[in-house]
Amino acid sequence: MNQPDTPPPKKPVNPHLVLLMSLIPGAGHVAVGMAMRGLQFLFFMIILGWVSHKIMPLESSFFGRNIGGILIYGLSVIDAYKIARIKAEVWRHASK
Repeated sequence: MNQPDTPPPKKPVNPHLVLLMSLIPGAGHVAVGMAMRGLQFLFFMIILGWVSHKIMPLESSFFGRNIGGILIYGLSVIDAYKIARIKAEVWRHASK
């Protein structure tokens, strides 16, 4: 419970907005205040995208050749949304 003299916590970013911002790699994590985590995801997107691009045969499609980076991108979108959703629910519960 909030004590009478403490201000309520600041409202977090809407999780759906974070999901939309996650179309740009790392932007969703920046929106929830975890920029370093976004940079880590971006780093691994580039590294695994490069590795899978070098390993896959030339006949593979664009997605097949870059599947490592695409996989990490998908995980980063889910992670940013999950963090935003948890922060929103904690704020909603605390403001009751």
